[in-house]
Amino acid sequence: MAKKKILLLSDDLRMSSGIATVSKELVFGTFEHYDWIQLGAAVNHPEKGKEIDLGEDARKLSGVKDASLKIIPWTGYGDANILRELIMRHQPDAILHFTDPRYWRWLYEMEAELRQNIPILFYHIWDDLPDPHYNRDYYESCDWLGCISRQTYGIVNRVGNIDSETIKPLEDWQVSYVPHGINDTVFKPVEVPSDFRKSLLGDKDYKFVLFWMNRNIKRKQPSDVIWSFKKFVDGLPEEDKDKVCLVMHTAVRDQNGTDLVVVADRIAPGLDIKFSTDRINQEQLNYLYNLSDCTINIAGNEGFGLVTAESVMAGTPIIVSVTGGLQDQCGFKKKSDNKYFTAEDYKQIGSLHNWRDWEDKVTWGEWVKPVWPRVQTLVGSIPTPYIIDDKVDVYDVADAIRYWYDIPRDERKKRGLVGRKEFLGEMGLNAKNMCKQLVDGITTTFIDWKPKPKYNVYKIR
Repeated sequence: MAKKKILLLSDDLRMSSGIATVSKELVFGTFEHYDWIQLGAAVNHPEKGKEIDLGEDARKLSGVKDASLKIIPWTGYGDANILRELIMRHQPDAILHFTDPRYWRWLYEMEAELRQNIPILFYHIWDDLPDPHYNRDYYESCDWLGCISRQTYGIVNRVGNIDSETIKPLEDWQVSYVPHGINDTVFKPVEVPSDFRKSLLGDKDYKFVLFWMNRNIKRKQPSDVIWSFKKFVDGLPEEDKDKVCLVMHTAVRDQNGTDLVVVADRIAPGLDIKFSTDRINQEQLNYLYNLSDCTINIAGNEGFGLVTAESVMAGTPIIVSVTGGLQDQCGFKKKSDNKYFTAEDYKQIGSLHNWRDWEDKVTWGEWVKPVWPRVQTLVGSIPTPYIIDDKVDVYDVADAIRYWYDIPRDERKKRGLVGRKEFLGEMGLNAKNMCKQLVDGITTTFIDWKPKPKYNVYKIR
């Protein structure tokens, strides 16, 4: 039977963004099932308008003899005209789009036209509660939604269950839990080359290295990372204060964030804070995880948080705020039965981010030190009128850093490797499981999907 052809709308999978990284894993992990065409987005794509056949590379790298991949680079996420052209030229069996639904309004506006012939699939993440009822129209415009986090799975099921005269609730097959999966052959324990270590840390042999990598924007809380590191160092014996280091891989200045050099100079003067700003490949990023003793993410909103998940797969422990998809990386279990929380559980509980409800009722994996938000504020904008921003306390974060500092390095590594084993096992946060769940969801869609009628008739009273 001929393979189905999927048209992917997302960041160009050759790029380095989180969306591009996951897009590549999804495509390369499913060549046995699908042929792929991608409208590959970038801010100002230097190859816009070309059609690049990567079939030979795809076959070589994946080992799948009939792998097929074509990329049409594009500036931005596309529009109705280029989509119609691609559909006419390549005749895809389904469209899969990925990232914030607000980038795809033009796609949803033409969904009635498209869904008469092909299903629309959405790989979706949502950062926080309350349930975004303002997303209901987006969900209704899709035939299948793959949810990246357990929290998102609960949200889509609840919001998608809204019923009215003009809205039909989503059916069970239309919503699946498809967690981000980390490539365990790329991110793994390795010996870090001495020249790489020296280029970043110099000749100094640090007792403890804390690693942070994210965009320098407000919701990622980079200044609070620096402030927390300062509080941690303040609590160390005087003779140990110069034996710890914070490495931040980011742009030090960003109009959507702040000037981190100024923050470090004022908030943490004299401390070893090293900024890594050069572009790095995945092998080098794996070295960064391996030379670090702990990786931290205390974002106020976080859909999933690839960095800490990659860190665990590399065998390095993590500190994370209990928010969004970061919860999925913690290995939370209910004290009542010592079982992992499932995606189905999140239909009822919504989120574990309220410390008053959950901090004393759960256990977590030995590879992580979770930090519960102590303050929650409701923020928003015109397109997203409300969403919770989870704020951690820098003193709690400093205590979490001290927790890992006080554990001997060999024991830290041992605990990180336990996390890697769980990600590869029951927790399922690995690329193989991600691709399997994607294939299962799409296969069910092709079976159960029915073309949308050309017209809907409503009775007006």
